[in-house]
Formats: sequence, structure tokens, C-alpha cells
Amino acid sequence: MGLFDADYYDPDDMLAHPRHQDMQPILATLIQQLRDCTTEEAGVAFQRDLLTRLLEAEKDRKELKRAAERVRKGKSPQPEAPEPQSGRGLGDVETWQFEHDVCDRLVRQLRSVGDALAWRAFNFHRPYILALSRNDPPGPMYGKAGLLAELDRVERAFKENGAFALLHDLTNCLRIGDVTVWDRAHPPRTEEIKTNPKARKSAQIRRINQARAAVLEGGPLPGERASETLHDLDLPLRTHLDVLRLALDRAATEGCYATAVPGSRALYVVDQLGCIQKGLPSPQFNERLQQAVNTALESAGIAAGREDHNAHFTSLESTARDPLRVPWANYPLHPVACARLIGDYASVIVETSGPALARLLQVAGLDAHWVLPPGKMSLKPGQVVMEIHQREQLRGLLPGALTMAPGWTLQMGRSELDRYMIELVQPGSWIAGMKHVLAARQVGQPWPHYRNEHEVWL
Repeated sequence: MGLFDADYYDPDDMLAHPRHQDMQPILATLIQQLRDCTTEEAGVAFQRDLLTRLLEAEKDRKELKRAAERVRKGKSPQPEAPEPQSGRGLGDVETWQFEHDVCDRLVRQLRSVGDALAWRAFNFHRPYILALSRNDPPGPMYGKAGLLAELDRVERAFKENGAFALLHDLTNCLRIGDVTVWDRAHPPRTEEIKTNPKARKSAQIRRINQARAAVLEGGPLPGERASETLHDLDLPLRTHLDVLRLALDRAATEGCYATAVPGSRALYVVDQLGCIQKGLPSPQFNERLQQAVNTALESAGIAAGREDHNAHFTSLESTARDPLRVPWANYPLHPVACARLIGDYASVIVETSGPALARLLQVAGLDAHWVLPPGKMSLKPGQVVMEIHQREQLRGLLPGALTMAPGWTLQMGRSELDRYMIELVQPGSWIAGMKHVLAARQVGQPWPHYRNEHEVWL
């Protein structure tokens, strides 16, 4: 959780906190407002509103952190500290730590809406996100020395040219540069804004130029490895997000819902409000959930060897943490459903079996092998989970000549599997994408992206 350990409150305490609950209608309203934006003027106004809310949440977070530190030292909280709303004792440091963690959650939730704004501004062209996300996460905007200069650039872009300019620190996914400007005549232009132009860091400018070249010219992605490049699959993205929509609707009334998803996957959703409405005691509800999950796992063909070979991907506590994930606000779901996923009032888990995935690819003609050893898996960023080999036999013309078997090996990392799971990509699209990458015989680390994503996300 950052500064503090989270052993002083139960997860349900977070969901019951008034501040956390009050954010739900705000998120739903913001998501609908974003979807209604059709002009630069509307985008500028929306960004101002979102920025105001983010700065307020960051200010409260900062003051609550300060109050916790004072109470830990035996002092009283400072007068400007926000009043705790959890009903806990004001003299307990855990009270102020908890309030801080609530505000930290709210900051991330608002930034996830900023991510949705970024995806929409880039017309859901994933290469821009892949290129501009390759940096450290943004720091607080509240109190940032260069914020006024960045705001001035945003306002000037609109007043002088009618252009929309996006503040990167309003997002989690845009980590290179400070502002991106759209002027209709040219591709989006990312800029580094400094109060003193002479103080510009050449390293930052170099990363901006590298990101631009990666998207527009096929150059290497920002970073030290020139082997990392974007790969246009020239294929449409197809998903089973209709299954997710149905699962969320069912869980909202029944408390939980589980189903198999084509492609060796099981999806289960738990909705806190649905649980309350159903009124089942916890033991009875847990038993019902387990039965639904077991049925889904059996239907998906991934029940056997679950403890040793299955991997889980979840929405819980993931908001505005992974810059490569499509933000929930862009999913083709009702704004209220998106808000509930952002706030963890509804949670999604997608489960698969590594060996089952390998068999799925083998049936499609790919020499695939799940490389993780048996045991409970906690996948790490960049970790290789599967290898797919492609070999060609080249035989000599004379009897007894040497036989060569050159080949290419495609290594699938955690982020690619995460995308297949959480975005519920159709197995046909997923397999076709891997075949496309293999056929290109591209040396290095390709980052594939589909076309037509503007037809998938909202």
C-alpha cells in the first residue's frame, strides 16, 4: 500500500468508507461525461473538471499522511487535516493511516478515468499507449512545481488553435512527456513543459522523440533495448466482452456468476451490492460461489490439476496500476458497471490452465509449450510463461547430406497473457496474431497490436 501496511483494516472497511462510497456516483457521471465528449471544447472542459477532483483528492491524501506522521510522534493532527469519516478514534495513528489509504485509492480511481480520456484522445490506437507508458509512474500533481506551466500550455493550445492538449499526469498510462497536443493537421505531438526552457532534460526529449519514432516510423520503443518494437498485426481484434457484460448483469442481481469462456478460460464475477440484495449468509454464499466456479472450470476443461497449473487474472486492486491495461471506463459496459469495477464493488477473475492453453495452440498447429513449473503461480511483469516454436526443415540435395532445422521461438510474456485473459480476446484472434508474428520472423521483442480497436472500446 505504499507508506503504510494494510493490516489495520479489513478490505470490506474500505468499501464501506463514506468517501469511497461517495466516489461511485462521481465516477459514473465522469465516465458518461467523457463518452458524451465530441468536441475539443467539451474535452477541455471535461479535463478541467477531472483535474479539479484529482487535485482535491491528492491534497487530502497529503494532509492525511502528514496527520498520521504527527500522531505517530505523539502530536495532534494539524488543523487543516481532513476530518476522518470512518468513525475511528482520532488519537489512533491507524485511523489516519486508513483515511490516507482511502484517499490514495480515490486518486488512482480518478486517474483511471484520466487513462480512459487518453485512450479516447488517441482514438484507441494502442501503439501510442505502448510507447508513452514506458517510464516511471507519475508523481502527485498537487504541489507540482511545473503544473501552472502545463496548464498554461493546455489553455493556449485551445485558445490559439482550437486544439485539445492532454495533461499526462492526469493519467497513469502516459509517463513520457508532460502534454500531448492534437491539432488535426498533424499526428499527436508530445511535449516536455518546463518553466525555464533552458532546464529541459535532453534524456526526456530523447524519450519523447523515440516514442514518436516508434509509432510513426517503426523505430525501437523507448528504453535501452533496441530490439523492442511495435508490431502491426493487420488483424481485427475480436473479443468475448459480451460474456463479461452478461456476467456483470447476473452478478448484480444474484451476487455472483461464473461461466466458461471459449479459449480454456473460466470467468467469475462477484458483486457486493448483489450479495447484499441476495441476503445469503456468508457460508451459504461462499458455497454457492464455489459450486458456480467448479461448474465453470469443468465446462472450460481446466478443473484438473488446478492447484499446479492454473493462473488467475483479476480486476481487484488493479485500478491505475498497470499502464498497459485498457481502463475499465473504456469497456463497452454501462458507466455504473465500470465505476463498480474501478471501485472494486464488483470484481472479475479470469482463470486458465497453462497446459490447456498450450494444447489449444497445438491444435491450431503451433508448437507451444507452457514453461512455468507446477505450483501456485504469482506471475511477474516480463516473466515468460509460454514458448512457441516454428521450425523449417532444409534438406540437402544429395543423399546423406546434412539436415538443418532453423527456427524461431516466440516467447509469450505475462502482459500478453494478461491481455488475452482480461480483455477476453477471442482465441481465433489471439492465435492468428501469434501466427502473424511468427510469419514475420522478426528478431527481438515485438509488441503486437490489433487494428479496429476504436470499434471495441468506448
